[in-house]
Amino acid sequence: MVRAVLIVERLRHKRPVFSFEFFPPKTEKGEAALLRSLERLAPLEPDFVSVTYGAGGSTRTRTLQLVRRIRRDFGIEPLAHLTCVGATKDELARVLDSLGEADVRNVLALRGDPPAGQEAFVPTDGGLRYANELVAFARERGDFCIGAACYPEVHPEAPSAEDDMTNLRRKVDAGADFLVSQLFFDNLGFLAWQARARAAGIGVPILAGIMPVTNVSQVERFTKMCGASIPAPLHEALRRADGDPHEVFWTGVSYSARQCEQLLNPPAPDPYSKRPRGVAGLHFYTLNKSPATRAIFEILQLSRSAVV
Repeated sequence: MVRAVLIVERLRHKRPVFSFEFFPPKTEKGEAALLRSLERLAPLEPDFVSVTYGAGGSTRTRTLQLVRRIRRDFGIEPLAHLTCVGATKDELARVLDSLGEADVRNVLALRGDPPAGQEAFVPTDGGLRYANELVAFARERGDFCIGAACYPEVHPEAPSAEDDMTNLRRKVDAGADFLVSQLFFDNLGFLAWQARARAAGIGVPILAGIMPVTNVSQVERFTKMCGASIPAPLHEALRRADGDPHEVFWTGVSYSARQCEQLLNPPAPDPYSKRPRGVAGLHFYTLNKSPATRAIFEILQLSRSAVV
């Protein structure tokens, strides 16, 4: 069996890293589709693959099963999501122990979204209230590499951007090794936010969250839920293409490819800056599908090979 590689160690020796996110399927048909996507994306040699936890921790067992299978069958490093929702500290400890026993050493510590039908997050009796508490808990429980989430356009529940940045600092101070951003489509806004995070003393690597648009109503729903915005030119182009799945696909893919290229090769920084150019990595929200992400990689490879 392939031994665990800590993501933070990979980040120390490689920039940028590339990763994909999947969610545990609920049916045999969904599982077959996910495995096909993994088979098609594995040749791209992702640095890791993350597996979500499901609303309210509803897919906890499937997450554990899937991260083990990704390591065993594909030889890819898994990143297991872990949330505070619906779990006591004892239950969280058992999950972390199970991950450790399976040599899964990378964990994304999240507060988590409220279960369906529940508007606000309510901590479980004997559980944890905030993501920074979960980061600290996982740090004390074992030798884990711990990631946390960040929100370039502010967490929907944060009173202000300043409060959101303070909360992010708490996660890092609690022991987060790296950050994965919520999806975004505005590169300038992301880079400006990242500069503010650095100025606030947040020095850990930040991976940019990329979601290729393949369905207009779906991305409108997602962005409304997470507080992200769709730039007007992209939104207008998608609405013009809506009704033609192929046109929507290529509109979304071409936009994401340009977005990735710009994030990897931003304008030259201040010549006196010691920070490397570009983002630490790209994290693709695949929605358990492979074509859009594969197309973006093809475009990026062609773009890079064309540079003289």
